[in-house]
Amino acid sequence: MKTRRIVLGGALAAPFVAPSPRAQQAADYPNRPVRLIVTYPPGGVTDIVGRICAEALGPKLGQPVVVENRAGAGGNIGVQAAAQAEPDGYTLLLGTAATHGVNPVLYANSGVDAERDFAAVGTAADMANVLSVNPKRLDVGSVAELVATGKRRNLVYGSVGNGSSSHLSAATFLRAAGFEATHVPYRGSSPAVAALLAGDFDFLFDTTATSTAHIRSGAFRALAVTTARRASSLPEVPTMQEAGFPGYDLSVWMAVFVHKRVPEPVLARLQEAFNQAMDEAAQAKLRAAFVDPLRVPAADLPRWVAAEKERWSRLAREARLTVD
Repeated sequence: MKTRRIVLGGALAAPFVAPSPRAQQAADYPNRPVRLIVTYPPGGVTDIVGRICAEALGPKLGQPVVVENRAGAGGNIGVQAAAQAEPDGYTLLLGTAATHGVNPVLYANSGVDAERDFAAVGTAADMANVLSVNPKRLDVGSVAELVATGKRRNLVYGSVGNGSSSHLSAATFLRAAGFEATHVPYRGSSPAVAALLAGDFDFLFDTTATSTAHIRSGAFRALAVTTARRASSLPEVPTMQEAGFPGYDLSVWMAVFVHKRVPEPVLARLQEAFNQAMDEAAQAKLRAAFVDPLRVPAADLPRWVAAEKERWSRLAREARLTVD
């Protein structure tokens, strides 16, 4: 009994160590709504994918996930907003090939590096850009005819923003085709598509998600897709490689990220919830929007992000993109 009293006394005398605020925060996560920053305006494919992800993720976290559109500078404004938020897991970012690969080249002095500043929660979508014309303004039926026209006279092309995959797709094409054209950047897919519908410029590279309906209606004429394989939503449209540009392969990916300094348990919770959220129902919604789901295992995400950054940064340097 004497020994037992000594042990109990020692236990009672041991100091109580309260969990750190950071550890307690992680244990309680999430206890309020989470915001998902989308780096383009409402109505475009980035916004569509973001809302599908938010709707699916909320129930898995037990809290609403609210989309906040922060457009501008090819997505860089939204990236900066997310990087400046508290690293508590309550601010997520819908990143893209542009935000992670192109912007570090285009905005070298921004102070933000998406690969350095964010950890990947999970990948969501992958799709082709489509080279389209409005036949009422530019009546060409193939990429070869577009190139021939561009070498005879100055053409104007639109994009969904400086540094976007739309911009890079066009810059890569022009460099390979050997002619120049005037660039008019818009603040997202919706205004760019509306401008092409109005005949305000000659051609546009934009995603299958925002182009397919207009191509099927006849308002746009699709000349080629940017991926190495034909798009599932537009199987009749040739690839850029089939149109005479060997090695041309640009796909548009999107993934959800969180501040890199979040507590490890919060990142693990987010990754688990996101993996559960992107189930067959969520993937069906993506396909209905002419978007192909993209799944990369959580363990492979850091390596995958690093490889994508290197690939897109190289393409941006080769295309000599500038903020014009």
